[in-house]
Amino acid sequence: MSDRLDSNGNGRTTADAPEQPPAAADTASRLQQGIAVIQAHLKTLPNAPGVYRMLDEAGNALYVGKARSLKKRVTSYTQTGRHPARLLRMIAATTAMEFVVTRSEVEALLLEANLIKKLKPRYNVLLRDDKTFPHILIAEDHDYPRLTKHRGAETTPGKYFGPFASAGAVNRTIAALQRAFLLRNCSDSVFAQRSRPCLQYQIKRCTAPCVGYVDRAAYGEQVAQAHAFLTGKSHEVQERFGKEMMAAAERLEFETAARYRDRIRAMAAIQANQAINVEGVEDADVLAAFQEGGQTCVQVYFIRGGRNYGTRAYFPSHDRNVEAAEVLAAFISQFYDNKPPPALLLLSHALAEAELIAEALAINAGRKVTVAAPQRGEKKRLVDHALDNAREALGRRLAETASHVRLLRGVAEAFGLDGPPERIEVYDNSHVSGTNAVGAMIVAGPEGFVKSAYRKFTIKGAEAAGDDYAMMREVLTRRFSRALKEDPDHDKGGWPDLVLIDGGQGQLGVAEAVFADLGIEDLPLVAIAKGPDRDAGRERFFMPGRAPFQLEPRDPVLYYLQRLRDEAHRFAIGTHRAKRQKQLGQSPLDAIPGIGPRRKKALLLHFGSARAVTRASLDDLAAVDGISRSVAEKIYRHLHGEG
Repeated sequence: MSDRLDSNGNGRTTADAPEQPPAAADTASRLQQGIAVIQAHLKTLPNAPGVYRMLDEAGNALYVGKARSLKKRVTSYTQTGRHPARLLRMIAATTAMEFVVTRSEVEALLLEANLIKKLKPRYNVLLRDDKTFPHILIAEDHDYPRLTKHRGAETTPGKYFGPFASAGAVNRTIAALQRAFLLRNCSDSVFAQRSRPCLQYQIKRCTAPCVGYVDRAAYGEQVAQAHAFLTGKSHEVQERFGKEMMAAAERLEFETAARYRDRIRAMAAIQANQAINVEGVEDADVLAAFQEGGQTCVQVYFIRGGRNYGTRAYFPSHDRNVEAAEVLAAFISQFYDNKPPPALLLLSHALAEAELIAEALAINAGRKVTVAAPQRGEKKRLVDHALDNAREALGRRLAETASHVRLLRGVAEAFGLDGPPERIEVYDNSHVSGTNAVGAMIVAGPEGFVKSAYRKFTIKGAEAAGDDYAMMREVLTRRFSRALKEDPDHDKGGWPDLVLIDGGQGQLGVAEAVFADLGIEDLPLVAIAKGPDRDAGRERFFMPGRAPFQLEPRDPVLYYLQRLRDEAHRFAIGTHRAKRQKQLGQSPLDAIPGIGPRRKKALLLHFGSARAVTRASLDDLAAVDGISRSVAEKIYRHLHGEG
């Protein structure tokens, strides 16, 4: 036996050493296995920039990172004494790694942001809401450009102004711009079909170019004025309108003067809500990060042409020990991955790789981008204002989360759970006489509804359509069969702590049978049935091995459970309606193999409607131009179920 020293320096044999607890020994073993996986790649890794991915045993990305030197960065993961517990868990879960060598660290940064958004690795900082923002578009693909709201790819020729933080902010601005500059907002097809002015002309929001009340040159001047206003030359436009108003008044044309007065007021209304009087800040985004309670709020101000186009709060997902500057850096990389940045970013925290991030943003924008964390002056006060808003937004969110936590404690008490559920899944079905049958799953937790985790199920079994029990059986079987396959150890956060089903004792029995067939035990299951006459507040709850019961009519937990059920019902109904609407827009000809647009058009022109095609004889079908006898036979067999 080999000798060792104990903590007091006394000798002892290994046989005398206390054994590690099984759980601790297993954790240490997995950590060593993870380190071995990482070390196996070190011999072939270059001292070059690139991106690496750490993968778990299912092939899912645990972490995506970029490095100036892949070899040095990956080597650091083998030095476990330097890492916090979060990274040690990640290393222990690593069973494979993938690498991409890039030409520069900037290229690696861009690729890293793209992969994080695509793969959503568990150990990265994640931007959870990354929708595109609405813009104002003055289209230039028509002799009389129109003013409209635009979201998505900028493919239409014209001038784009934004982004705006919300659709409401865009709509309000467009309404004011119409009052100020009288530009049309109708579609080109409506414009072409007008024979007399529409309501927009009557309420003095358009000069009616559709019927020739204004010529192209005069309308072009209106467009130029709107463009000047939106690009920061508002004072010049207002001064010109003011002179026109005074001149009209001197000519005693008071109605014309009043119109100019109203247009000036409309511009003033926009400026009053959007004005930002900070020297040197024309086009900029202000990003301020505030941390509390292990969470971070990033508040973003959009400033264009010296005006504030709105603000929005984001709450990235991250480990509670990640510093605010690191969260902000990751947020910026992902936030601007699919949108052009402005010329200036004003930040609440100095970033360790500010120059690298600025270079990457400049590549996306096609021009220089400055990233700065001002320490004094008007710009610093602007950042501080954003930081105050971030603090307030995070405070509200934490308060809402605390309220949810209290409700979840109440749910645990009502249903006899071991603790507050972190993930609740609620199931419902929807159909009309068995057609377009769908199942729906919604998810809720301490932070409210988790809409990214919602799932739709198109009912596949013909015998299930119209049978609520069979539909529920199919949905639960598909959901939990997949869960058993993808996460058999329940350690990836995808399993619920509570399953709620819209229904009564029958639905509960179906769910119990499914779980028994799949070998799932100890998963709390509750069915919630509407009260007599479907009265809210008189719901009955059914649980395995427990008599049906009710909660107090004014119990906040009951209201919360009603909200969960109603959200599942809303989602199921919405899914069903979308499916039904899609079917209504389809033709029976769409499903016939080998029948393309040209033959379909020939059939419709010949018979007048798809229904008439279904009633046609084989000889009638063969008489259609472009339809051979063999194609006619194929169509006939398909429409009459003979092939």
